[in-house]
Amino acid sequence: MKNTIEKAIGDLKQNTANTEIAFFGGSFTAIDREYMLSLLDATKPYIDKLKGIRISTRPDYIDDEILSVLKSYNVTSIELGAQSMDDTVLKANERGHSSDDVVISSNKIKKYGFSLGLQMMTGLYMSTPEKDLLTAKKFIDLQPDTVRIYPTVVMKNTRLADLYLENRYRPYTLDTSVDLCSKLITLFESNNIAVIRLGLHYSDSLVSNSLESGYHPAFKELCENKIFYDKFLESVKNTDGKITDVYINEKSLSKFLGQKKSNLNKLKELGYEIKINFDNTLAKYDLYIK
Repeated sequence: MKNTIEKAIGDLKQNTANTEIAFFGGSFTAIDREYMLSLLDATKPYIDKLKGIRISTRPDYIDDEILSVLKSYNVTSIELGAQSMDDTVLKANERGHSSDDVVISSNKIKKYGFSLGLQMMTGLYMSTPEKDLLTAKKFIDLQPDTVRIYPTVVMKNTRLADLYLENRYRPYTLDTSVDLCSKLITLFESNNIAVIRLGLHYSDSLVSNSLESGYHPAFKELCENKIFYDKFLESVKNTDGKITDVYINEKSLSKFLGQKKSNLNKLKELGYEIKINFDNTLAKYDLYIK
């Protein structure tokens, strides 16, 4: 483990002051305690060179004793795999924790001074877009620093795959997921909560081992395109004429245009003649028209 961390830091070849060691891919505080401590011990020689340590875990594996241990090892950020704040959905998906566990653990994490991250999954068995939006609103009440949003992907040889094959579960279509998650981005960002991940990383294994789902390798880009498309239509609905000056931050140009200029082409089909202007005082998802 020590050699792995040392090599990773060496490979960065840059200032590591904003770099974190991360223990992800499981429930860190739920693993064997001695093994967990051995992993944390391995970070000690390098921690002064880094921003801190980020871990992910389950909401029901957080308590005062665990938080004290993590604090002593300079863990700075804790992400909880909350997934949903609807207890019916949590039970149906055998998550093993309740929405109350998420609330209690989140408050404890913040009390101890850790940065709080919450992870949600959209489109779970027994969920709906309305329930997912409610989960986001309950997340906002907890005021995490960050969120990750993972649309559900149905993997072969899982209980969820069985439900799908039995016609008891249907994942969201890509269009439904894009529409929902574009709203979630806007909701979180407007409440100063950073969306640090949207959708799963692409891998050949992911694609080859999944069943029907709304997965797309550029999912976040599709959602950002939808944000600008919807905002434009909302902005022009009470205006006359089809010739429109639109102002955006120049860093948001590709998001406004859409993949392969899909947004621009759809708006042209609606009769809009658009002149794009830049106002770099605007936030990344903001626009206005004249």
